[in-house]
Amino acid sequence: MVNSMRVEVAYALPEKQKIVSLEVEEDCTVRDAVRRSNIDVFFPELDVENVKVGIFGKAVRNADQQVLKEGERVELYRELKVDPKQARANRAAKSTKS
Repeated sequence: MVNSMRVEVAYALPEKQKIVSLEVEEDCTVRDAVRRSNIDVFFPELDVENVKVGIFGKAVRNADQQVLKEGERVELYRELKVDPKQARANRAAKSTKS
């Protein structure tokens, strides 16, 4: 029998966030946890097979092979509308005009 552990899967939009806590086997991969969380029920536009993911803010390169550890939180990343560097440049330009 495989032991189980608790992990979380989190996704956030500016207006809506969801964290799903679930119990998985010790050999559960990041992608398996995302699938099992059923988070796409709350965010139908989310492609759970291809979404970029990380664990506690650190990107995971191969979600199909990365095995989770007890208590880890898988974070699903969305595409940014504006590159962060460009956003800072826009704010800096705006503040110099004031």
